[in-house]
Amino acid sequence: MAHSYFHASITAKKWGGVPEDYQAIHDWFDGSKAILADMRHRALRHHAEGIFMAEQVFGVTITNSAGRTVPVRLIGEQHVLDDLGHIPSFADWARAIAPARWMVRVSPHAASALSISPTGALPIAA
Repeated sequence: MAHSYFHASITAKKWGGVPEDYQAIHDWFDGSKAILADMRHRALRHHAEGIFMAEQVFGVTITNSAGRTVPVRLIGEQHVLDDLGHIPSFADWARAIAPARWMVRVSPHAASALSISPTGALPIAA
């Protein structure tokens, strides 16, 4: 979905109230677009843990302008489902990240304690 306002509009249709009732939550999910403005921004919060993090940030429920109490977790699930079609785990995202040499700090003094990563691409400090 192109803009968090459209997520908020869908949420308002589903739970009542107006898009502005939900805008902050959807802005939070898509806030990582400020870091990386393509689909990879979703790796930061578009997963099961991100949905539970939203509860910590916004509370377990919100009350919309129509007076209805809406679980934040359901709003987050809807956001992720609309974008991805399923709710991945963070591990799903991490497994899709190609390891790069800069991600591994290997001490030059630990050469005998190295093993090979599962992909065989990089040494891993023991």
